[in-house]
Amino acid sequence: MTARGYFSREYEPVASIEPGDSVVFPCLNARWQWNADDEEARPEGAGHALFGPVEIHGARAGGTLVVHIEEVVPRPWGVTFAHGDPFMWALDGSTWRMGAHEVAAAPFLGVIGMPPDEPGEHSTGPPRRWGGNIDCKLLVAGTTLYLPIPVDGALLMAGDGHGAQGDGEVSGTAIECPLERARLRLELADLELRSPVARTADNWLAFGFDEDLDLAAEQATATMLDLMERELQIARREALALASVAVDLHVTQIVNGAKGVHAILPAWRTSSSSPTSARG
Repeated sequence: MTARGYFSREYEPVASIEPGDSVVFPCLNARWQWNADDEEARPEGAGHALFGPVEIHGARAGGTLVVHIEEVVPRPWGVTFAHGDPFMWALDGSTWRMGAHEVAAAPFLGVIGMPPDEPGEHSTGPPRRWGGNIDCKLLVAGTTLYLPIPVDGALLMAGDGHGAQGDGEVSGTAIECPLERARLRLELADLELRSPVARTADNWLAFGFDEDLDLAAEQATATMLDLMERELQIARREALALASVAVDLHVTQIVNGAKGVHAILPAWRTSSSSPTSARG
């Protein structure tokens, strides 16, 4: 399968779709493997093996891309590394097993994002304002992710299958697994975002990324306050008071250069399932 190990606004799209259409694709794991016994196939210097880019007609820089994560189907094996040593996992139904250990399967795409509006190829490693290596364990099937669009056409890329992960991703890897299939439905919205937000079945999420974890937390909080002002139609001071009581800050990951924090607001505290109406 064809994959790219960088983001770039200069890549030719592999697909060009209308808003509301879906893309379906398989993907290799973080070491560019499909089977557990494959040799690592990652090209020298490349990052994650990503599908794309996908051009969305009508997408304009400054707008918002709405990514409905419809399906994430892992292959039956995965690996986690700790200080360079591999620990192999096998998928048994809805459970991952590693020897005597087992964890519930919760597959997601570690990377969903768009390229910087700058020439050249760019690392897939750090998360950015327009997405990328977010590595949030809550972005499972059924979740909707809202990303600021940096370039006309959006040029979305995605990959980095994870079978399950803890907040922080403390060894630097999750259960790194290839995906038989991922399905994303892509729409556009008129929404001004400081940084990405997402809607799960139960919660609103707001993300912040920075090399300084404190600054990442500040960004996630500011984006959540933006969302609360808009959704609850309340003043920012009131939103801050409510957030101090009702919003939780979680460390998304601490291993990708730019660290991540996501703020979580229970969805029942808001009146809608989306921050704005998607458009065609």
